Amino acid sequence: MAAPIAPSAASGRRRIGVIGLGMASAPHAQSLIDLRDRVEVAGCFSPSAERRAAFAARHGLPVVERMESLLEDPALSAILLLTPPDSHAELVARCAAAGKHVLLEKPLDATPEGARAVVSAMEAAGLTLGVVLQHRFRASVERLAGLMRDGTLGRPLSAAVSVRWWRDAAYYAQPGRGMRSRDGGGVLLTQAIHTLDAFVGLLGLPERVAGFAATSVLRSPATGMGKCMDTEDVVAAALGYGNGMLATIDATTAAYPGYPERIEIAGTGGSAVLSGDRLEVQLVGGGRISAGEDGATLGGGADPMAFSHQHHRAVLSDFLDALDEGRRPRVDGREALKVHRLIEAILQAAAGNSTVEVADR
Repeated sequence: MAAPIAPSAASGRRRIGVIGLGMASAPHAQSLIDLRDRVEVAGCFSPSAERRAAFAARHGLPVVERMESLLEDPALSAILLLTPPDSHAELVARCAAAGKHVLLEKPLDATPEGARAVVSAMEAAGLTLGVVLQHRFRASVERLAGLMRDGTLGRPLSAAVSVRWWRDAAYYAQPGRGMRSRDGGGVLLTQAIHTLDAFVGLLGLPERVAGFAATSVLRSPATGMGKCMDTEDVVAAALGYGNGMLATIDATTAAYPGYPERIEIAGTGGSAVLSGDRLEVQLVGGGRISAGEDGATLGGGADPMAFSHQHHRAVLSDFLDALDEGRRPRVDGREALKVHRLIEAILQAAAGNSTVEVADR
């Protein structure tokens, strides 16, 4: 891990650049504005002049015409990388070569090989890599993680993950969206990854998985209902753990109008239900625990950006703290690889109609 790097002596703030100004940039831009006492935005880049102009007009942040002006800035500490998944391995390698820390929008990359290359490049350069998997920063998830650690729920026996979201034809109309060549995967890697990462953070990885994955008729041009995709939008999987716990995963973007994602855990001491950002726990013997906000789709409906930026801000704040303190971010590259391994195993099981062991690295 790299030693702490002090913020700019002149401003007391850390100088950061942004690469990628698409749909995902909005909550990050607002987070940068909220944390302006800690961050100086050196510039924001997109290869599209139109997109740069629209971003600057909306957020009031500076833009640059060349990505190299950010990578070559010796006073710039880190890059916030928000580009499509298929570009991540190449751009992270360029950031590493330039000596820049990286906060990377999920997923790590569009391919398993690329994901591992992203982590290896940053580790080899001795630089910090943070990954935007913001569900771990929800108050409800943090509270449940504490209950799991202190044994309040006892030994986990059974668990279920449900991500029944909706994405309409307009969402998939963007060139490359839902295609393996750009996104690397469908509902698991693009939408459910946040909930699956929270689940892995709570319960760890299973030893083996079985699963089915399909592309629904909604995404087939033959039906006249939408464009053709080559990734999955419906998944059902079963997970087996070494301690005997069993779990299921149900994920889709074909459930109109979209419902709050759920994680349910049954243990010897009680049961917990996470619905959106709301936690409800019923303990054996009658005790109850609640945390978080009332359940909402939080981006599960037709508008994928219909959520607060507060958890993105928490990710950015933790990343800045990690740089200041010379420690790993809460979700670094190695931690993010865990959910990638789970997704890879589910899709392998579905493709081979078999049970697959989850890779240990």
